[in-house]
Amino acid sequence: MAVRLFVGNLSYTTTEADLRTYFGAVAPPSQVVLPVDRETGRPRGFAFVEYLDRAHAERAIQQFNGQVFNGRPLAVSEARAREDRGPGGPPSAHRPGGFGGRPSFGGPPRPFDPNATPAPPRSRNFGPDAKPQRGGSAKAKKKESERPRGPIPLKNTGRSFTLEDADTTADEAEPIGDDFATSKPRDDTDDDKT
Repeated sequence: MAVRLFVGNLSYTTTEADLRTYFGAVAPPSQVVLPVDRETGRPRGFAFVEYLDRAHAERAIQQFNGQVFNGRPLAVSEARAREDRGPGGPPSAHRPGGFGGRPSFGGPPRPFDPNATPAPPRSRNFGPDAKPQRGGSAKAKKKESERPRGPIPLKNTGRSFTLEDADTTADEAEPIGDDFATSKPRDDTDDDKT
């Protein structure tokens, strides 16, 4: 009977041919499966290697488990049947890792009895109602006292500026540099005439 091995922690650059060659050192594997992601087409980081002889499979586990292959230490073990793992749900309690089975709340589940009388509705009394707050709390009063009341006052300096003030200051000031974008080109012939 064929024995299937799970090979985990594979580099994403590993190909099926690489695995066939690497595991062929023990014996030629009968089958190598390298699952890929459906959406990206990229390898998923694990593979299945199958040997026809159990002795070859056990020797491959001993030889390759923990050994570095393509820069990563391999995790090689015998593959478990899909029934042992469950249909895509959480791992079962007998497997290491994961969360085990579903949490239990209040003991084992009760069997369903269609002839049983329904239980009376539960009382949902959480105590007396809280007193309504009237007039706001101390926090609301404090926040309101910290808020500014009305527009921010502006100081009047007593001086007003007009467009004419800006023109006279520009004429009186010595130009620092020549603005090539706004100044008209100088004509050297005008300077020679004066």
